[in-house]
Amino acid sequence: MKRFDPYLILLLVFSIFAISPLFAPGYFWGAHDGRHSVYFLFEFDRSIQDGILYPRWAPDYTFGYGYPMFNIYAPGSLYASEALHLLGFDFVTATKIVFALAILLSGLAMFGFVKRWTESSQAAFLSGLAYVYMPYHIADVYVRAALAESVALIFLPLTLWGFYETVMRPSRRTVVVTAPLYAAMMFSHNGVTLLFTIVLGAWVLFLILAEFLRRARFTFRVATFAQLVRMGLPALAALALGLGIVAIFFIPAVLEYQYVRTDQWLGNYYDYTNHFTYLFQLFDPTWGFGISKAGPQDDMSFQLGVVPVLLAIFALVAVIQNPRDTRRYWLFFLALTGIVAFLMLGASAAVWRIVPLVTFAQFPWRLLTLTMVSLAVLAGAIALTQDQPATHALSLPTLLLGALIVFGSFPYVRAQMIGEPQEGPVSVLGLFRFQQSAGEMTGSTAWVKEIPDWSPMADIYFANKKLKSRIDYTHIDEANVWIGVLPNFAGLRANGERIVYHAQADTTLTFNLFYYPGWRAYLTKPQTTEIIRALPVDVDPDDPLGRIRVHIPAGQEQWLMVRFDDTPPRVIGGWVSATSLLLALGLLLWDVPRRFGRTKNAG
Repeated sequence: MKRFDPYLILLLVFSIFAISPLFAPGYFWGAHDGRHSVYFLFEFDRSIQDGILYPRWAPDYTFGYGYPMFNIYAPGSLYASEALHLLGFDFVTATKIVFALAILLSGLAMFGFVKRWTESSQAAFLSGLAYVYMPYHIADVYVRAALAESVALIFLPLTLWGFYETVMRPSRRTVVVTAPLYAAMMFSHNGVTLLFTIVLGAWVLFLILAEFLRRARFTFRVATFAQLVRMGLPALAALALGLGIVAIFFIPAVLEYQYVRTDQWLGNYYDYTNHFTYLFQLFDPTWGFGISKAGPQDDMSFQLGVVPVLLAIFALVAVIQNPRDTRRYWLFFLALTGIVAFLMLGASAAVWRIVPLVTFAQFPWRLLTLTMVSLAVLAGAIALTQDQPATHALSLPTLLLGALIVFGSFPYVRAQMIGEPQEGPVSVLGLFRFQQSAGEMTGSTAWVKEIPDWSPMADIYFANKKLKSRIDYTHIDEANVWIGVLPNFAGLRANGERIVYHAQADTTLTFNLFYYPGWRAYLTKPQTTEIIRALPVDVDPDDPLGRIRVHIPAGQEQWLMVRFDDTPPRVIGGWVSATSLLLALGLLLWDVPRRFGRTKNAG
């Protein structure tokens, strides 16, 4: 029977300090994405409550015109938060719990990865703790409040671990386990995944070459290209299966991203050339809660961390001593740290122009996400350079180094807590006030020529009235058309609405909804959702707001349903995900009947 590793318990105990601000009353509303994280959940919940199990549309974006936020933004962290909300936690508390779990689980993930190939609990403990207390990790939570990115950090070491297994111990099982880890990473944050996939590719290639060279020393054979390819096939299969599992998000996000406006997020302040770091900033211990600015006078920290950098320097001793034949791994992560650190500096601008890294990172300093991983791994190297006690025995030098890691970052573990935001309680009205004051969450689709700064829906909410319909009545000839809203029968919903109308002649209704693929309209039978026929939906090319138009036929007591439906890419993505999950399950259980039969015969 295996003894439980005490270093795992110590890692959790030492990590408590990192989540302590989350126990304080209030919330860090002033953090960069503090409001976003809560209101993303609020919008996500609106669709879940509408009966949409996989939300894609955020109905209250841009003062109620809506935006396909969850079609292009990975919703994994929101599903976790929504599960907690459905259990009874309010939006803020649910968000704080997910932040806390993300911090704790990320440390455990790094612990497992490092212990797997070092076979050292001490090294795994130091690496896991360094990952938790990396300055950028703390900034991600308490300065940036980047919930999705924080959750994605759990899966970076886990995917490194998974792909390590596909190369070192290739089997059906390692492929099936690695695939959902990669899928979970992408489902948490697509931007981080795109960046980290490059690292994973380099990691797999490095493992293949290193493993072949190791074997060649004993067999004295030179590898053929075919042999190298065969060694990489399990990793490639895991990647393909992982993409298949997450296809429900991945395929629509790729194919329908072109239908949203990106200019408002890539120009002016968001121009990546304004956000390169300076060399001194990588070591500057100055801390702040402000934002990134052009030039060296930023109001937030981009430091690598003094303690992690010092521990990385000590990793050179491990390179020299080659404890437990691990030299190659320390060299890989040292090289990764140096390359990524260079890409954050202005000196790498030429590389950014040649290789469109901006597509993945937006801000060069976001590459700190990658140095977090490499520096955390290197932090464990020092534990292998000393004579170690038994694997599970506690080592005083290791504990002291762990305390040093905590104390090195502990001054940064704080949040600017606010009891209640200036916009008031979490609500549609609070969201509109946030949009009004900060200009945030005002995304628009490709058909919108003028991004609105107000709306008729906002007028209704600010008058403390209830929104009954998104129809633009200024475009209706009341002498020829009568419209009745249906508050008692699925009238206004987060993803559409239902009305009944009388029309003397064919006419067109304009809805205050941004046009985007998926908006459909149907005539239905009275008081049911049974469709009679579909109606044309388009956008007026002269409408600066790019709103949807529904062309309705003449008739008395016609029941109209407008809703946001799935498009072919979304349907295909769903089927690919379902098929991939069934394939993974089938591969995982492939040997179960045969093993069960052998056990039964042996009995």
